[in-house]
Amino acid sequence: MVRYRRNLVAGGTYFFTVTLTDHIHALRAAVRVTRGARPFAIDAIVVLPDHLHVVLTLPAGDADFSTRLSLIKRRFTTAVARNGVRIPRHRNGEYALWQRRFWEHTIRDEKDFERHVDYIHFNPVKHGLVTRVRDWPHSSFHRYVRQGLLPQDWAGDLVPDRTSFGEP
Repeated sequence: MVRYRRNLVAGGTYFFTVTLTDHIHALRAAVRVTRGARPFAIDAIVVLPDHLHVVLTLPAGDADFSTRLSLIKRRFTTAVARNGVRIPRHRNGEYALWQRRFWEHTIRDEKDFERHVDYIHFNPVKHGLVTRVRDWPHSSFHRYVRQGLLPQDWAGDLVPDRTSFGEP
C-alpha cells in the first residue's frame, strides 16, 4: 500500500480536491454535522457533478484534516445509501462512491490562497458547465459577492470565439 505523505500544519489552510456524486443536500448535511463535531472554516468551495474543490482552515493547534474529510465522506455515503440510491462496491466491500484518497495542498501565503480561491470559483466555467461564474449555484462565489469581496461579473462571460482570423 502506498504511504501518503501529508503536510500537517496546525491551524493550517488547505486546498482539497475530492471526487463525489451529485447529492448536494446530503453533502451539505455531512459537512454541517462534521463541522459541529470537528470545527473548521470553509474559505471557498465549489461542488461540481463529479467532484468538489474546497479551501478550508483548521483551528489553531489542530492539523487533522484527514479525519474531517473521512467523516464527511462517510456521512455523505450513509445518507445517500439510506435514501435508496444503489451504490456500487469495490471487491473488498467498500462503497465505490468516492475516490479512496484525496489531493491536498497546504496554502503557503496570501497569493497562494487567492490563486486557489480563484481556481475554485472559475472551475464550473473551466468544465463547460456555465459561461459565467455567477451562474453556478453550488459555489462560495455567491458569498464572496454578498460580502463585497468580488463583483457579480467577476471573470466576465465566456463566449465561444466564432470569429475567423488569418488565412482561410
